[in-house]
Parts: sequence; C-alpha cells; structure tokens
Amino acid sequence: MTETAAARDPTLAAAVRRATRGQRLAAAGLVAPLVLLLVCSLCLPIASLLGRAFYDPTMADGLPRTAAALAVDTGATVPGDAAFAALGADLAADLKDDTVFRVAQYLNTILPGSRSHVLRAARGARADAPYTRESLLAADPFWGEPDTWFIIRSGVKPFTSTYLLAAIDLQWLPTGGIGPVPPGQGIYRLIFLRTFLIAAAVTAITLVLGFPLAWLLATLPGTVASRLIMLVLLPFWTSILVRTAAWTVLLQKFGLLNDLLLWLGVTSGRMEFMYNRTGLLIAMTHIQLPFTLLPIYSVMRTIDPSQMRAAYSLGARPVSAFLRVYLPQVMPGVMGGCLLTFILCLGYFITPALVGGTADQLISNFISDYINVDLNWPMAASLSFILLGATLTLSLLFARLVGGGRVRIF
Repeated sequence: MTETAAARDPTLAAAVRRATRGQRLAAAGLVAPLVLLLVCSLCLPIASLLGRAFYDPTMADGLPRTAAALAVDTGATVPGDAAFAALGADLAADLKDDTVFRVAQYLNTILPGSRSHVLRAARGARADAPYTRESLLAADPFWGEPDTWFIIRSGVKPFTSTYLLAAIDLQWLPTGGIGPVPPGQGIYRLIFLRTFLIAAAVTAITLVLGFPLAWLLATLPGTVASRLIMLVLLPFWTSILVRTAAWTVLLQKFGLLNDLLLWLGVTSGRMEFMYNRTGLLIAMTHIQLPFTLLPIYSVMRTIDPSQMRAAYSLGARPVSAFLRVYLPQVMPGVMGGCLLTFILCLGYFITPALVGGTADQLISNFISDYINVDLNWPMAASLSFILLGATLTLSLLFARLVGGGRVRIF
C-alpha cells in the first residue's frame, strides 16, 4: 500500500499513524536531548544577549523615585525641585548599595564625561537636606543641562532603542527626532564597513588561490590527491590561536618572511607586515583557505572529465568550454565556499587583535571589549544584533539572487 493511497483514505491514514506512533515517539525521544542541549547552550544565551539591546533596567532600578517624579513633571526640559530631591534620594540609596556606579556608567556611555558628576552628586546627597534645583545647579551646572535630563528621562524606561541607534551612529534628539551623534563620536559605521570590506577581500583572495588548487586536486590520481587533501586539512587540527601566533613570528620585521624576501632579492629592506592590513589579510587568508577550497573541490570531483573533451570535439575553445560547460557546474561549490568564508570572516577577533593594527580592528573586537573590559553589555548586544541582522540579510539576499538550492557547502 503506497503513501498516496494512504493519503487518499483517511481511515487508512489514521491506521498508519497509530501503527507508527511508537516509532515517531522513539525518534522524538532520541532527538530531544540534542534539541534541549542546542536550546540551552546556544539559543537561550544568544537570545539573552541580544535582548540586552532592547531592555536595560539600569536606570529604572537605580532611580525609581526620580522616574516617578519625572512621570508627573513632564513640562519643563529641566524639572523642578521634586525631581531634584528624588534624584538626590536615589543617588544616596544607590551609593549605600554600591549600585551608583551602574547609573554613572549608563550616563557616561551615552553622555561621555558624566560619570564624575553622578558620583559627586551621590556623595553630596544628604537625607536631612534634600537637593533642590537651585542647590544642585549651584554645586554642579551639569544638572541644569537639557541633554542630561533628556537622557535620564529616556533611561528610566527599561525598554529602549538608544543602544541600537548608537550602534549605527544615531541618537534620539531632545526635539524628538533621530539624528547623527556629535562629530568625533560616530565610529561604528566605519567599523562595520571595514569589517565587511576585509571579509570580502579575504573571500576574493581565497577564491583566487583555492579554485586552481581545487581543480588540481580533482584532476590528480586518487592517492596523490588524498595526500594533498591531508595537507589542506592540516590547519583544521591546529588551534586558530596557535596559527595566529605562528603568523606573528613569521610576519614580524625580523621574521622568516622578511628573511626569505631578502634572500631571494625581492626586497632591498625589511618590510612591515605586522600590525597592518597586509599581515591581517595574509593570516586570515591562510586560516580561511580550506573553507573556500573544500566546497569547490567536493563539486569538482563529481564532474565527468569527458564533458570537457566532448566540448573540445564539438569545436569549443578551452576558454569557451570552461565558461559554458565547466564553470556553471562548479558554481554551487564556489558560492557555498565564498558564503561560508565571508560569514566566518565577519566574526574574527583573535587574528585582528594579534596581527592587525589599531586601524584594522573589526566589529567583533569592539564587541569583545565591551563584554570583557567595559562591561557594557547593552552596547555589545546592539553591535551583535546589527552584525547578525546584516549577516542574515546578506545571506538571504545571496540565496535569493543565486538560488538557495544551488549552494553546496560540502
């Protein structure tokens, strides 16, 4: 009895489902631990991190009295005495609980230089003499600036788009619209552009180097090709940190590469390969070359060589036969290898940190610094969200243009 017949007969289909229920439950039970592990170890941490881009309760938790006072005082740009008194009470309580530094860090992230003002106001707050607008402004004019209270009003709302806008060099304006950040503070667009350009350059270089090598491996006898494949796979058995550290030895001014170039007479003096774009491209190309080569090779070895001979016998020239017969069949592997390399290059941070210069740090380096050094999780989450969104958009656009079914990874 075929599946088509079972689909046409509802009674038979129900009987088939009952008969196979145990097998389906057993299969689901076998897959369930893997799905649970994937959700707990990958999906939930990523969702938790990306959620920080939209949700930041730092100010809402640190300034609850101020939030309540500002909810009533919505008229003036700089609020009245009630809001200033509430601010002093909140800062005094935060100082006692050691949470005032979080509030100060939040304000300093959006308004650079405000950390000292927050800590000074917290230390000067007293329960027996609440702050008034006049007293606090006399002590520190910073609290009379409209920008200061605009940021506080925005920050006491847990759900915010401030960090996402900052990740693309934009900000909310006091007038209510969205505009660019002040000159000299907009760096992230340039960093994103640099990241994508370097990823594209590495992808192009690995394609130029990997395509001929993949063709050579596909045309060599099986034994020789297997040995060369082992050499191609050798980098996979070495940690990326070790490979990058090895390149720091090879590329330095008195390293082996400079010695070789001098010995061959290619250069008359020692060249600078470390801490610049050249060294970064060399190191990243070495690491990513197998990721581009292997998908191309996996497609090339399935192509029958007799097709090219048939094209020659029918009068096609070598270039025409390659472009019209061979290349269209190899394109799924080319597209798959290039897409894999490009996406992996977007997430590099070890190699740029060790080999690249200060002008060659990628967006992943800034995400790592915000997490490990500055402890600014919302900003790291926003940059991660933008990078993930851009990567998914490019991948979907790529699949739409060339056809997702044509892409071959392995």
